[in-house]
Amino acid sequence: MFGLLALLVNILPYPLILKAGRQLGAFSKRFAKKRVHIATRNFELAFPEKSPEEVRQLVDENLKNTGAALMETGIAWFWPTWRLKRILIDKDTQVVRKHGENGKGVLLCCVHALNLEITARACAVIGLSGYGVYRPHKNPAYEFIQYRGRTRNGNKLIYRRDLKRMIRILRQGHRLFYLPDQDYGHNKSVFVPFFAVENACTTTGTSILAYTSRCAIVPGSGFRNDAGKYEIIADQSIEENYPQKDEVAAAAYMNKYMEAIIMRAPEQWMWIHKRFKSNPDSSLNHQRYL
Repeated sequence: MFGLLALLVNILPYPLILKAGRQLGAFSKRFAKKRVHIATRNFELAFPEKSPEEVRQLVDENLKNTGAALMETGIAWFWPTWRLKRILIDKDTQVVRKHGENGKGVLLCCVHALNLEITARACAVIGLSGYGVYRPHKNPAYEFIQYRGRTRNGNKLIYRRDLKRMIRILRQGHRLFYLPDQDYGHNKSVFVPFFAVENACTTTGTSILAYTSRCAIVPGSGFRNDAGKYEIIADQSIEENYPQKDEVAAAAYMNKYMEAIIMRAPEQWMWIHKRFKSNPDSSLNHQRYL
């Protein structure tokens, strides 16, 4: 399957690759009823002011982009660098580059955009390589291809539970890609507002890393624009006012920036994930999706 994906993305023109992915996503709506329900509930919870028709349109577009994400993974893992450069725009990354010149570690906080694989490699292609947090795949063949794809152009990977190494590489002045926008369960998490949900389970990992390493904190994104190009943006360094010693305040502070990033292209975020599955009372987990 990976061989077929690599073949398709390398022989087809980019507009056709993107169109095929979006059509695949639209077709999947007939069979992925559970994912359609999750995405619909997420939009309803996050944006209660939207009408059922507006929610339906957002879900449809999100599913199309979910299908495109398969092709985008193929692009990120199998395209040659010269071809990838053609669809990248280094829109604003001067803040990150300045920290690098000063030898300061950067916690580059991104979101679970559906095109995340392209964003990660794109950063390396434009000279902003870093360390990604990941979970190895159980299948050795899949793991080999995934690891190779995610470490192209100088990126490196860190096991997601290796907190000590994350702190060490930040103290050494490197960049660490970190995604604090999902629901990772009750462990090392607090409940703070995220969009219209007042008690959204949010990781405290950001404050732990920032407090122990004294790194810079920069929100970043790489969404696809209307012309089909990916805009790499990392234009704010927010550590100065970040309440590192207060985990609850820090999580709420970071969520505001994550919301702002997602709203750059909300239809391209991973709404098919149960972002609001956890409740303060764990016995009520998943109640929002019934």
